Amino acid sequence: MPNPPVPPPGVPVLVLNGPSLGLLGLREPEVYGKDTLADIDELCRSTAAARGLRADCRQSNHEGVLIDAVHEARTAHRGIVINPAGYSHTSVAVRDALAAVELPVVEVHLSNIHRREPFRHHSHVSAVADTVICGAGAHGYALALTHLAHLLEENR
Repeated sequence: MPNPPVPPPGVPVLVLNGPSLGLLGLREPEVYGKDTLADIDELCRSTAAARGLRADCRQSNHEGVLIDAVHEARTAHRGIVINPAGYSHTSVAVRDALAAVELPVVEVHLSNIHRREPFRHHSHVSAVADTVICGAGAHGYALALTHLAHLLEENR
């Protein structure tokens, strides 16, 4: 009888990116920077590994797909880093999904949403996130994963 597959090392965490973030590097680089989503995913994987985590990086332009990933995280992951992008300001459903899974959540934004258009100043997700990091560019993801590792250690 073959042995069951051994899961990769590290505590599994979900890194979830919302709409239009697949266009990073091309879309408004003066606002969002020149890093691509692939660059950010690699930064997340290496930062996570250095902190004993394993980053499962995903992106979708579809609200329901993001919500399904959050629901899946309830049993498959120990925490969530999320850049909900435009859904930050519009989606009570993403907010409710994050609240329902009862995992540590770190919200991250590449730009400082509070220095942008007024409609971007409010995030529904912030009300259920343990921490919000905005305006640090791609480095914000490394900060988010470092802090998520800290939260998980505290909750052990």
